[in-house]
Amino acid sequence: MSGSGDLGEPGDIGTLLRIMARLRDPHGGCPWDLQQDFSSIAPYTIEEAYEVADAIDRNDLADLKDELGDLLLQVVFHAQMASEQGAFAFADVVAAISGKMLRRHPHVFGDAQADDAGQVVANWEQIKQRERADAGDTDGSALAGIARGLPEWQRALKLQKRAARTGFDWPDVAPVLDKLREEVDEVQAEFESAAHPGSHARLEDEIGDLLFVCANLARHARVDPGSALRRANLKFERRFRAMEALAAARGQAMSALDLEQQEALWQAVKRGEQGAP
Repeated sequence: MSGSGDLGEPGDIGTLLRIMARLRDPHGGCPWDLQQDFSSIAPYTIEEAYEVADAIDRNDLADLKDELGDLLLQVVFHAQMASEQGAFAFADVVAAISGKMLRRHPHVFGDAQADDAGQVVANWEQIKQRERADAGDTDGSALAGIARGLPEWQRALKLQKRAARTGFDWPDVAPVLDKLREEVDEVQAEFESAAHPGSHARLEDEIGDLLFVCANLARHARVDPGSALRRANLKFERRFRAMEALAAARGQAMSALDLEQQEALWQAVKRGEQGAP
């Protein structure tokens, strides 16, 4: 590759840093990379994190290696832009996370005790609270520090978990299911009054409440809602593609079938899955 001989060995993190610096060089760099800023790159960062999760879900370690590289590039990209502004450099990012890991694992790097994972989490949260106080954060709420940029299902879980630490939580799954039924009834009531002014906003509120309770149900069941929804998406995609294939084998197009015929295909695909070895 022309002009790459002075960048170093491919497995050296310094090589990646030099590649990124070259891409952002106003004199001979990449026009696309030079146009980017933190806001334009942020969506790619989120996307790459999801692709890492997808590779893990598929247990594809070869793909995981590639996706982790793509995610690492996002960190390097942000650090390079910050360095150009004189804010911080990649080494500062590494130093910050290294210091955090040392501080928050006193049972490994200090003389604190933690006999199980639950105690580790409790210690971690206490240390985070002290760090926020030391940094002058005056927000004393149990909900302090929960990022607003998280996927909303993940933020819902964090809000619920934090509130639960104060005792504000249902004792078991039964009242959560009762609340779920209540929210479904309220959504139905809003659909029935959909002709009224402002009903769409109320419907959005009620559906939001329903989804929030669904996240709480998943939490009580110790099920990750993101993972559960990902599995549901994959199942729907698999079954719908099988429906399309079955229709095509019969010389039919899905769009030409009525809903009853499509439902028959869906049920046929489900029966085929149940009978598979």
